[in-house]
Amino acid sequence: MKTANFSVEISASAPNVWFALWDDYCYRKWSSVFCEGSYAKTNNWNDGTVVHFLTPSGVGMYSKITESIVNTKMAFTHLGHLKDFVEQPLDEESMSWNGAKEIYTLTEINGITILSIEIDIVDKYTEYFNNILPVALKQIKEIAEDLYITIGIDLNS
Repeated sequence: MKTANFSVEISASAPNVWFALWDDYCYRKWSSVFCEGSYAKTNNWNDGTVVHFLTPSGVGMYSKITESIVNTKMAFTHLGHLKDFVEQPLDEESMSWNGAKEIYTLTEINGITILSIEIDIVDKYTEYFNNILPVALKQIKEIAEDLYITIGIDLNS
């Protein structure tokens, strides 16, 4: 596994970017770049919570939130696969990425937020993530900037 880093500069406050990342409607919009209809199921986005990242057919992965600092950082440790909406026992493939980290960090300076993603990637998926994560970042940027520019919402206020 290798660690890759991606980032984007967003003309919006950290609270707007946080909302764009983790609000259910917004999350579904930007995560559709991975699979149309993708969504996350969790009771909350707090430390220690398990999150199911799902496709509409119930396939996906489950992860534990290892750090959640509102408007600043969200860190996941990936644990295993989901099939038919159910956590599956670890198999050889899921063992290859079990424990992988995915960390979202927001740094705001004068109303501009840098969103950085640090992600552990299994070698065979490197090209996929190198191509798809910039697309996801572009979607997040558009959503966060639209909250302020188009809709006039600034969650920092």
